[in-house]
Amino acid sequence: MNPEVNVSIQRASHYEELPSRSVMLRWIRRACETEGSITVRFVDEEEGRMLNAQYRKRDYATNVLTFDYSHDPVEADIVICVPVIHREAAEQNKTFRAHLAHLLVHGVLHAQGWDHLTDEEAEEMEAEERRILASLGFDDPYSTPAVAHD
Repeated sequence: MNPEVNVSIQRASHYEELPSRSVMLRWIRRACETEGSITVRFVDEEEGRMLNAQYRKRDYATNVLTFDYSHDPVEADIVICVPVIHREAAEQNKTFRAHLAHLLVHGVLHAQGWDHLTDEEAEEMEAEERRILASLGFDDPYSTPAVAHD
C-alpha cells in the first residue's frame, strides 16, 4: 500500500483531454514512496515557457518541471505543459495518456529526490519509472516505438 499523499490539481486552461482526477491520483500515488503533499498544475505553452525561463534560465516550454521542497514528507509542485506533452507524444508515437502518465510519474520521482544527472542515476530512475508504469498497465516509455495501453 502506498503512503497517503494529498494531491491538488490545478488547470491554467480547460484541457478536455486530461484523464479524470481519480485516474491521475492513482498514477501519482503509485509513484509515491513517502507521505506528503503534491500540487500538479497543467499549463499552456506561454506559462510553461515563462516558468522554465524564470527557474531554469531556459527560454522554451518544457514538458515537466518539478519543484521539490522536501523529500520526506514529500512537498512539491509539479508543472505539466499540456501542448508540449501533445507534441512529444506525437513525435514519439505514444498516446497522450501514456506520455502524461510517464511524466507525472517522472515528476513525482523527482519530488522524492530521484534524479538523472549521471548515467547511473538515469538507469536507476528509468528502471523505477518502467516498474511503476508497468504496474499501471503502460508499456516501457523508453522503448521504440513506445505504445501504451489505455
